[in-house]
Amino acid sequence: MDAASWALPSNGIAGQIRRGWNPLMRIGRMGVRMAVALGALGVASVAALALPRRGTPRTAAPRSDAPMGAGAADAGRPATGDPSRAAQTRGGAPPAPREGLPLDFLLLVLALSIPFWLLGGGRLPIPVRLPVSALIFVNPVIAASIVTYRRHGPSGLRALFRRAADYRRVRDKRWYLPALLLYPLIMVLSYGVMRLARRPLPEPRIAWQTAPLYLLAFLVAGAAEELGWTGYATDPMQRRWGALRTGVVLGLAWSISHLVPDIQNRQPVGWIVWQRLNTVAFRILIVWVYNNAGRSVFAATLFHAVNNVSWALFPNAGSHYDPLVTFMVTLPVVGFVVAGWDPETLTRFRLARTRRRR
Repeated sequence: MDAASWALPSNGIAGQIRRGWNPLMRIGRMGVRMAVALGALGVASVAALALPRRGTPRTAAPRSDAPMGAGAADAGRPATGDPSRAAQTRGGAPPAPREGLPLDFLLLVLALSIPFWLLGGGRLPIPVRLPVSALIFVNPVIAASIVTYRRHGPSGLRALFRRAADYRRVRDKRWYLPALLLYPLIMVLSYGVMRLARRPLPEPRIAWQTAPLYLLAFLVAGAAEELGWTGYATDPMQRRWGALRTGVVLGLAWSISHLVPDIQNRQPVGWIVWQRLNTVAFRILIVWVYNNAGRSVFAATLFHAVNNVSWALFPNAGSHYDPLVTFMVTLPVVGFVVAGWDPETLTRFRLARTRRRR
């Protein structure tokens, strides 16, 4: 008897058993992948913590409630130039050991992503189409925690995690408007463009009752990412390079970290390219909101979460989302931000000053 004879027939009781067993097998395989990935992640984290420290000694953690600038007029403006000025912007806290590209953080994010890339080919059991490797969203906060602990100890970790709820930094509450409304508007315009182009789209079936659950889930995921990308990496980079270049560089790093999950999700090459460009544009907008909202990681997280909810609710469950169309809608927004605000800080609205001079 050949091996094929062991296969269960597709009809009758045996077929029903097979159809009921297959989903359980898929869930089991996915669970094994996730367990191996998380185990490898834990080993990599412990190994990173165990490595001997090099360079600067451990210093006191920066205050999470430190003022943003030298004065009220400078609110939201990151300091540039020498380290002593950077220290003043943090209320006297010592400057970061390195100003500029946080290579240790970026390399650790990449290293922690490898287990997910190797073992995360299955699908997550959620309505939107995401592979297991999408769980790499935890890597930025893990990497930031490891590097912060090695430099500042437990007090540094506490200061870092307090920033996840630093909503009191948002002095100008108007900045909640772009955080909450900008990306829903971009998605509505994207859908309208696709309708005008007569794309074959289904009738929208938006499960609004799931929106709060999506928002809660994406707030958790967004906090894990933004504590790393924004809370840890953004300020040292923009003190040396300025806000716009920081947004571009971090956007590219963020794009690379999401490249393999896109491939595992079997997206076309064109889709991946345009989505990666969307990621860079989105990071520039996150830096813009972050700086103007009092350098609030909470505001950046909220902006990030609303973006993901808008995608998940795009008809239907994100199934007809087109990153090319969304990028074409987002690009003028980014252009307006770059043209209207000082690229060094993305906080001073230059167009208003130009009108006053006239």
